[in-house]
Amino acid sequence: MSERLPGMGIPLSPTAAEPRLSAVAILYRRAGDGAQVFWVKRGEALRFAGGFYALPGGKLDAADARVPVRGAAGEEAALRSAAARELFEETGVLMAEGAQALPEPRRAELRRALLAEELKWADLLQREGLALRAEDFRAAGRWITPPSVPVRFDAHFYLVEAPPDSHAEVLPGELSEGAWIDPEAALARWRDGSALLHPPTVHALQVLADFKDDADARARLATPAYCPGFISQRIEFQRGVRVVALETATLPPAMHTNAYVLGHGELLVVDPGSSDVKQYAKLLSLVAGLKAEGMKPVAVVLTHHHGDHTGGARAVKERLGVPVWAHARTADRLDFPVERLLQDGEVLELAGAVAQRWRVLHTPGHAQGHVCLVDELSRAAVVGDMVAGVGTIVIDPPEGNMGDYLTQLARLRDWPVTTLYPAHGGPIPDGPARLQEYLKHRAAREAVILESLPPEGATLARVVATAYADTHPLMHPVAERSALATLEKLAAEGRVREESLTWFRTGA
Repeated sequence: MSERLPGMGIPLSPTAAEPRLSAVAILYRRAGDGAQVFWVKRGEALRFAGGFYALPGGKLDAADARVPVRGAAGEEAALRSAAARELFEETGVLMAEGAQALPEPRRAELRRALLAEELKWADLLQREGLALRAEDFRAAGRWITPPSVPVRFDAHFYLVEAPPDSHAEVLPGELSEGAWIDPEAALARWRDGSALLHPPTVHALQVLADFKDDADARARLATPAYCPGFISQRIEFQRGVRVVALETATLPPAMHTNAYVLGHGELLVVDPGSSDVKQYAKLLSLVAGLKAEGMKPVAVVLTHHHGDHTGGARAVKERLGVPVWAHARTADRLDFPVERLLQDGEVLELAGAVAQRWRVLHTPGHAQGHVCLVDELSRAAVVGDMVAGVGTIVIDPPEGNMGDYLTQLARLRDWPVTTLYPAHGGPIPDGPARLQEYLKHRAAREAVILESLPPEGATLARVVATAYADTHPLMHPVAERSALATLEKLAAEGRVREESLTWFRTGA
């Protein structure tokens, strides 16, 4: 993204989505003195948490309220019905009185019919003489998705012990994996960055890793730390990479810029972009909590100079008493001092319980001084405005250069990186695939722009009207900047020329 262009007339106040009621089943089974958990991996294409590992669950359907649940009424019954339905759909485990009498082939047939919407959940239970019981779904906490996330849930969690004869498996579709796993093994994958987890899943695994009994687990599941109003104040999708979404004047549909706090002892604070004290106070609060645990901020790092990335940098620097680090082409665009100039290839070492080494990659294109940070262990990358989890990336000449941008996208893809942590939107688990998608999209747009130039030539406005006909007119001022960057790239390659504000294909 970048700062809003003048005259766009877009409101600055973000409106949070209303959370949808949902239910999640923490399915576990006894294993020696402890427990194992069944987790699933969500398909990459899913809008919410695509590519993340999670627990079985989903949103409450209106029809869930039609299902009686012995021992519960009203919303609590409907939520347990939703948990039972989602558990059956996603894992094949049917938690209902009488289900054990059903042969496995019959359960599989019912599951397929339910997924194909050939059979309603209430009708399935009634036809088979099954009954849901509240005691099978024991309340185990509640989590609400933070306001910065476009899709939000008010998720009620239930602890469910799998019947001894149950067989859990994932069918191809929205989920790509499913397996029983020791909680500590799952957490090890979270720590090394090979499994991205949302805070409720991290908390559930931490509780089940020290499983004593059902009552103790439920008590601890329902009382997570740093979670006022059921909204987590510590979001750590992989260990040592914490994110705080700050409201900023960035380009819609994004309304936030992600600040990152990296490290397990020494800490880097990346892109404190909001100048609003109420916003950067969230970031300072997180750092204060980490300091109380013995960690220490050592620097503010800026990926580039745009205001939605640097708005709070001076204040955060002064409050924490730390220097600012940035590339020279960022430093010379700021009105406050930068104490260390970052160079391509250098490594930022962070001491701590687990040492981190973040390699600096100079990635010009969106901005001349743009840098990314790549964790040498997990190859996760904090990528600023190279890609976005929501919205688009603007290449705005003369600061922006399309040729440089495409070169750096390919460089990141081929590094290769793993998870991308962008400045706008959520993490992108399959980084190389997303980077290739960006390269493909830019190539396709370039071809359309080139094709939009008739023999008599075209103005930039005409190019945008033709080549960006699929883009809302409100965004045409933004599209115009990227179109100009593409035309300048084509001119540098000798494929187009500009004369008196009109663009021509060479040889036309």
